[in-house]
Amino acid sequence: MKILALITLSLLVLTLGRTQNLHREQRSYLKSIYFGGGSYEIDDEQIVELFQLIDSIPNIERYQISITSHTDNIGGKAYNEWLSGKRSEMVLDYLLLKKLNRENIFIKDFGQENPWYNNDTFDGRIRNRRVDIVFSPLTL
Repeated sequence: MKILALITLSLLVLTLGRTQNLHREQRSYLKSIYFGGGSYEIDDEQIVELFQLIDSIPNIERYQISITSHTDNIGGKAYNEWLSGKRSEMVLDYLLLKKLNRENIFIKDFGQENPWYNNDTFDGRIRNRRVDIVFSPLTL
């Protein structure tokens, strides 16, 4: 399962390179938001960075946005499913403040399932407490 997650991550990173769309160069963007244990609050610095990224993407209305939320394994499955959803909602609220089209935003909450990092380590748990936001050019 962890190998599959690493392969998926590798493919995601590869696809975040440059693509051709309508004879113009467009690229994908990835932003991760990290959270404290048991928290779904986003600190001001990460909000500023997210807004700066959004403002830097040309023709943002031509992008689809994927939000994937993750937790560590502390607190139990049901709690982490709830927490994962709250983290996604918080990120979505900030994206909508920037007047992004809700129809182009897709959400998947993983909770503690399918961790990319080892939850048996402190560092791994910290890195699993995140929401990944991928901005990908829409293909017409």
